[in-house]
Amino acid sequence: MRLKNFTILIIFLFLTACQPAKTAAPQILRLATTTSTADSGLLDALLSEFEARNNAQVDVIAIGTGQAISLGETGDVDVILVHARAREDAFVAEGHGTERFDVMYNDFILVGPKNDPSGVLEMKLASEALAVIAKTGATFASRGDDSGTHTKENALWEKAGITPYPNGDWYKSLGQGMGETLQFANETGAYTLTDRGTFLSQQANLPNLMVMVGGTTIANTRTSAGQLIWGNSRSTQIKAISITSWRCNLLHG
Repeated sequence: MRLKNFTILIIFLFLTACQPAKTAAPQILRLATTTSTADSGLLDALLSEFEARNNAQVDVIAIGTGQAISLGETGDVDVILVHARAREDAFVAEGHGTERFDVMYNDFILVGPKNDPSGVLEMKLASEALAVIAKTGATFASRGDDSGTHTKENALWEKAGITPYPNGDWYKSLGQGMGETLQFANETGAYTLTDRGTFLSQQANLPNLMVMVGGTTIANTRTSAGQLIWGNSRSTQIKAISITSWRCNLLHG
């Protein structure tokens, strides 16, 4: 399984050097990102300092990758932080973005109940583990929300040669974010695909779950860590500092 590459796509092309600008009122920056990013606690760690340094206010919308990209395409947000490479490339190719820079990475893991009813613990391939889960009829919780994680899950089912029936006896399509899906899996004894960051940040509240397949057993060739993409401008202008300073903070700390 490939590592999750996160991308920031910025919808305004007003770039300057990485130096703070002095403004009287906070600059509003609208950010659409994935629920897995929000649930990981990353934004809590980054945004307060960024806002203080740059006289900015970041309004965050946590949704699935597909929805976040749609908001970027319509210009309803200024920045999107997502993790679906093919969709990101299409975003740029269609003229919504112009440049792409690395930011960070996260990886996928398959988690499940500690009693492991399907016996998939430490299997080498996630797709093979999913095939066993389907064969044994153990409960699997899917985000079902058109997110990057949901997209990866669908790719794994396809690789396994299985098309789960939404909301069947064993497959539960929730239409929820990563945090809610993990809570459901914890409460019902289900398997689920998650990003490692969210699982680690919420692990204290998930006593019934453990990692089944992950790390080097689930990852293919490692790719660059995340991307930052400048996009095309529209009528509302965001000061360059809100964009360039965040890029510098993310890339250089």
